[in-house]
Amino acid sequence: MPITLASIKANLDSKVGKKMMVVAQAGRKKVTRRKGILHETYPSVFVVDLDQEENAFERVSYSYADLLTKTIKIEFDDEQIAAS
Repeated sequence: MPITLASIKANLDSKVGKKMMVVAQAGRKKVTRRKGILHETYPSVFVVDLDQEENAFERVSYSYADLLTKTIKIEFDDEQIAAS
C-alpha cells in the first residue's frame, strides 16, 4: 500500500494534541531531537508546540513531504510514524 501525503495528513489529524518527538536531519551528520505537542495540521504543513524547557523557540512547522522523504521522523507514545 503506497503512502501518500493525504494519508500522512489523515494519520496526523487524529493525533492533534498529543505529545510527540521530532527527529530531524540538521546536516550531514547532525540530528536534532525536539519534544512537543502536535498543535495543528494544515493542508501542506503541521505545527508542533515545543517544550519550552528544552527549546529556545515556541513552535516549529514541517511539511508532510518531510515525512514522506524521511527527512524527519516523528514518534507518539513509543509509536513511530514513517513512510515505509
